[in-house]
Formats: sequence, structure tokens, C-alpha cells
Amino acid sequence: MRFEAITWDRLGDLLADRLLDLKPADGSPWPRVAIDGAPAARPGDLADRVAEALRVRGRASRVVDAHGFLRPASVRLEYGHHDLDAYYDGWLDTGALWREVFNPLEPDGDGRVLPDLWDPVADRATRSAYVHLPPGGVLLLHGPLLMRHWFPFDLTVHVLLSAPALRRRTPDADHWTLPAFERYEQETDPAGTADVVIRADDPRHPAWNRGAA
Repeated sequence: MRFEAITWDRLGDLLADRLLDLKPADGSPWPRVAIDGAPAARPGDLADRVAEALRVRGRASRVVDAHGFLRPASVRLEYGHHDLDAYYDGWLDTGALWREVFNPLEPDGDGRVLPDLWDPVADRATRSAYVHLPPGGVLLLHGPLLMRHWFPFDLTVHVLLSAPALRRRTPDADHWTLPAFERYEQETDPAGTADVVIRADDPRHPAWNRGAA
């Protein structure tokens, strides 16, 4: 896989330009985009850059953080704070994401999206208000391990870290999660299946494989 050096600002611009012409295959008026990456890769920063680039182009978007749809601690931590299988399979409330984010953006949906449901730090409902994404508006869902679910993404972007970079940039307290990302690479191969791959081992100097336009 060949990578080209690029800046984060330029990357946000090029992704936004690509999204302007993206037509969902199922006929939905809302393009749905995954910006996938381990927390250490900071996929949310890229999502915010793309959203800003879309804004200046006159296109609405909604950034949604998958961490706003984690299950309550009583469910996530049922088998302990460091249970790897639970982290991999059970922390994300996929049913809530379908119900509150993806179903409203189906071809016959109303575009009424809940931006988050649960605050995992306070461990309580966020009570956020629903927001309306107008037709043509882009969903930018960011978070880890997204591509192993059957979400109806129209474009997938993977922010890639090598194993040494992932270990170096992950806080020591979270090193127990690292085998989950090894498993993700083996089972899902996000770098091989994403539409766009961004190498971010050095956060100051990203590089990308733009994939097929």
C-alpha cells in the first residue's frame, strides 16, 4: 500500500470534497461515514476537521462520538474492569446506535438523530436533545473498532497506527486494551478494507492512501 505525505488540514479538505459527491448506494439522502481508529489515533480530531471543511463548503454534517453510545458501567464492567472480550464485543451499544443514529438516516428516515446517549464518565444518561440532519447532511461517526459491525457506512476511513506507535501513544492504564486492536486487525483488517487509510504514527506528519475516488 502506497502512502502520500499530507497535512491534516489538507486531508480534511480532500475528504470533504469527496463527500460532496458521495451518493449512498441505498438511496439515502444522508451519506454515512466511519472515521475509525483506536483512541490513541484521535479519530475525533479528523472528524471535526472534516465537519469544518464541509461547513465552509455549505454542507451540513453531524459528528457523533461512538463513546457517547457505550453501555452503562454495570454492563460494560460486569466481568471486571479489564475484561478483553467485554471490551471487544460488549462495550458499544450497537442497538442504540442503530435506533438513534442509523435508522433515522435510512432512505425513509426523518433525519432526527440523537448525538449521544450515555456519559461513560458520569455513568448516566446525557439527556441530549435530538438534532435534525437535513437531506444531504453527512454523518461522521468516529471511534474504535467500528468496521467490525454491520453499520451501513457509505465511506470508511481508518486512522492507522503501527503496533509500536499504538503502544507508545496509549496511556499505561489502557494498555490492557491493546490485544483487542491486534484481534481487530486479524479479524477485520481495517487497513485492508477501509476506503481511505491514514497512517498517523507521527501525528505531526500524516500520510494517506486515498483509495478509489
